[in-house]
Amino acid sequence: MAHWSFDGSLNESISNTAPITSTGTSFGTGVKGQALTLANGYALYPVISKLNLTNFGSITVSAWVKVDNNGSTASNVFSLTQGTATQTDWNTGLVNMLIETGHPKSTDDTLVLHPSYGTYNTGSLQLGDNINDYGVRETDFKTVHGTNQWVHYVMRYNAADSTIDVFANGIVVSNKNFRKRNTGPLTLPSTGAQALIGGFANANTGFALSPVQGFEGPFNGSIDELRFYNTALSDADISSLYQLELAGR
Repeated sequence: MAHWSFDGSLNESISNTAPITSTGTSFGTGVKGQALTLANGYALYPVISKLNLTNFGSITVSAWVKVDNNGSTASNVFSLTQGTATQTDWNTGLVNMLIETGHPKSTDDTLVLHPSYGTYNTGSLQLGDNINDYGVRETDFKTVHGTNQWVHYVMRYNAADSTIDVFANGIVVSNKNFRKRNTGPLTLPSTGAQALIGGFANANTGFALSPVQGFEGPFNGSIDELRFYNTALSDADISSLYQLELAGR
């Protein structure tokens, strides 16, 4: 449905849609071609027609990320939000792909991947998330060692069984006890969805009704090959995507 290759351009590649606002952006070496480099930066997009749906059902979002823990705040890779004039909180849109970079920067090389979603399929907001943390390490979830290294980060929501999973470098790493959320298809209350890369949906990125919260930090690092699918890719598909992009294909 959407693809950002970041090969010298911020434009979404399928529709050629440019951001309406961007700051702190440049381009560096990526996993495949060039990558977006953000220095306290973000890019906010207008409505993209293929993402402007009220009923998405299942989704998969994938991106390569290279980021370090900063010891204080979380970082957001990608959001699909309600419109800037509508959304009243950072997590009331459809998708947020967080990284809990508030972990100690000097002692911890572990990336904690924390995607979440919001759906309005019952008429009121329901939230769900998963994370490679909490419980018994390597039993309930898998550790991702990868600060300041390229990591393939994927979130998948399957509406058929209302499960959310997190993948890193082609394998499931999320908490097995947090998969089931019982929410059905992912829906937004109205059209007007906007994509936001590298920032939280708050007043700092153009969402005037959404207050800035203390855990929300700017993104410092790189993002490459961001893709949005309106289906739940299989485990094999996600593994293949990781292997292909790692090989530059």
